[in-house]
Amino acid sequence: MSKVEHVLQQQDGAVLVLQINRPDKKNALTLDMYQALIDGLLFATDEDSIRCVLISGSNDCFTSGNDILDFMAAAVGSNKAALPLKFLQTISTFSKPVIAAVAGDAVGIGTSMLLHCDLVYCTKDARFQLPFARLGLVPEGGTSLLLPQQLGHRLAFELLVLGSRVSGVRAAELGLVNGAVDSPLSEAKAAAAQLADMAPQAVKLSKNMMKSHQQATLQTVLVDEVEQFKERLASAEAKEAFSAFIEKRQPNFN
Repeated sequence: MSKVEHVLQQQDGAVLVLQINRPDKKNALTLDMYQALIDGLLFATDEDSIRCVLISGSNDCFTSGNDILDFMAAAVGSNKAALPLKFLQTISTFSKPVIAAVAGDAVGIGTSMLLHCDLVYCTKDARFQLPFARLGLVPEGGTSLLLPQQLGHRLAFELLVLGSRVSGVRAAELGLVNGAVDSPLSEAKAAAAQLADMAPQAVKLSKNMMKSHQQATLQTVLVDEVEQFKERLASAEAKEAFSAFIEKRQPNFN
């Protein structure tokens, strides 16, 4: 097992496991962690012995989203600022199956990335939330396209604009995950093992057939969302929302 900036990478037979492992910060994602996830997916792409990727967090948290301080620093000129988009482009075009095991919080990108996974299992008390508008921001990760397609406008609005928190049980009812179970990691590993035993080209081609019809649209949306997201990061509303978050107070948008 290798550890690269709080992302553990281990090949278990034909399955590559990428574990987000920064528990002291609720697995908040830094730009270096995005790079490690990208590197893991690219490694899996080129390694013929890997037939499936499994992404997990810790036992009590998948990821609380972006590390706000790291993200704000990147917004003022870091050459790493494009890494979140590159990660989304990489996982959304990844040709092999991606399975996620979710426990605890999956906030922001923690929920967005799951829309690009092929199978998702979570605990019953998992907590999914997309609080973009609450932070003065706009949807990212392809959510403005994929969630309305999957849930319809009203439910997507509830999640993307109102920012309502969704439990693992409700996520399963809405079809956001495949199942709310006692041990999502065990379920994910079992599914990964099953996929690893199947005809690899048939699996890859089947996935491609399901996604290819709107892949061009999705890639355009990912870029458009990021451009608007970057503009919002510099807005007075976002600065007030972030300041309030750090200072643990209610934001004042008046």
